[in-house]
Amino acid sequence: MKNLPCYLLKLIIPTTVLIAAAFAIAMCMAVAMPASADEDWRKLHEEVKAGRIKPLAEILDSLQRDWEGQVIDVEFEEDGGQRLYEIEMLGPEGQVVEFEVNAETGELIGIEGSNINGMKRQ
Repeated sequence: MKNLPCYLLKLIIPTTVLIAAAFAIAMCMAVAMPASADEDWRKLHEEVKAGRIKPLAEILDSLQRDWEGQVIDVEFEEDGGQRLYEIEMLGPEGQVVEFEVNAETGELIGIEGSNINGMKRQ
């Protein structure tokens, strides 16, 4: 390193420090990730494979056949024994609408938001 030009040393040292800092942050995030979240997704995947709940892709295809918009958020919840996909879509006029879909049957059971009819496909 002592034979390198000065301008290269100025680039190498900060880059090395930056890489070490990024690695340290990544390791902290990996440790901080709760194992239960990973386990929840594994269980959800098993439920889909067993046919007890509908695959998300199937639900999204169904929604996008009837509604115009872009999916911006998806959550899976169990509410009072009922398993739901909560899907938020951004409509063509900037409206945000949340669709509640029964994860077991694929039935649309609720819609909340403004200007919902502005998203309905003709």
